[in-house]
Amino acid sequence: MYVTSVKCSKCEQEYSPHNLLTVCKDCGGALLFQYHLDKVAEAISKETLRYRESTFWKFKELLPITSPKNIVSLGEPYTPLLKLPKSLVKPFKNVYAKDEGRLPTGTFKARGMAVTVSKLKELGVKRLAIPSAGNAAAALAAYGARAGMEVHAFIPKDAPETTIKECFFLGAKVHLVDGLISNAAALMNKLKDQHGWFDASTNKQPYRFEGYKAMAFEIAEQYNWKPPDAIIFPTGGGEGVIGLWKGFKELVELGWINETPRIIIAQSTGCAPLVEAFHKRANELVKPWPNAQTIAAGLRVPSPYASYLTLRAIRETNGNAIAVSDEEIIQSMKSLLKSGVYACPEAAATLAALNKSVEYNVFDPDERILLCLTGTVMKNFDLLTVNKDKLSSNH
Repeated sequence: MYVTSVKCSKCEQEYSPHNLLTVCKDCGGALLFQYHLDKVAEAISKETLRYRESTFWKFKELLPITSPKNIVSLGEPYTPLLKLPKSLVKPFKNVYAKDEGRLPTGTFKARGMAVTVSKLKELGVKRLAIPSAGNAAAALAAYGARAGMEVHAFIPKDAPETTIKECFFLGAKVHLVDGLISNAAALMNKLKDQHGWFDASTNKQPYRFEGYKAMAFEIAEQYNWKPPDAIIFPTGGGEGVIGLWKGFKELVELGWINETPRIIIAQSTGCAPLVEAFHKRANELVKPWPNAQTIAAGLRVPSPYASYLTLRAIRETNGNAIAVSDEEIIQSMKSLLKSGVYACPEAAATLAALNKSVEYNVFDPDERILLCLTGTVMKNFDLLTVNKDKLSSNH
């Protein structure tokens, strides 16, 4: 393992990577693993990686797992890049989508939970708890089941029923909560200490970021180490953005790529606290988004923890932030399906943001743009209505 320490992203206090960690004890900041990248560069190269199996575990030197025997895997593949048809992305000429729906449990959350559960297994943790809009809980339930861990999922009652069932049948103890993910977190926080649960919440431990940064490694390799000019990422809690940013920064420091792509976040107009904060040039959120409502459950996070870090990632990469309506999201889901691409509402927000970006001149038409499709539509077909009168019948 090439980890040197775990550092607070706010006050820079350092912690041992061998201890069980949550957030900074001094300031509450999010913690980030640090690596001896000079030694990594001596040990492996881009050429070395070509001969390894194409899963994100191929980047083992840049992950915090001490021993391969502790890896908890459900067969995580490289997720494909799909060239999107010009008719779907006019006036842009070079747009690809990375289809994270091919991962176990159907969303990118599998990345964070694979690494988190593996590291927690290494540290002897047996009981976990998480507040979630659904997909993170499902991924934690799946990997927790594989590792023989007890998982408690605190989920809003109006979360997608498919995901609630998914958590239940994966063996998680499901606690349905009135209100939003913030209410789910409040209830979990009241109970976690007395029950001895490790808090696997978004941005409140350093492990999930390490799984998400593997997206950056995959993307860089799939683009032959010349990453796209810009990446659009749907954002609720922000951990995916933080992971991407961290991963690309490490690749730049290794000398494997020249620069980090611009990161553009997509949120719903019904819950866009990070978009608002970015355009107001705020460094951090000061109050929750009022009356948060959107069909994209994963984007309904009114007050993401460590918002300063997501905003830092956007600004350091000269990125941007775009909010789109639920109507635009639904239309983008349908458009992607007609191109054979399975995108959940959160994922489809990226295409909606690309279309909306034309109004603000965010991109040059010739730029290489990547949409991160964070999950499959298979859990969300109930959002798409069908006029049965227009269906053809076979007799």
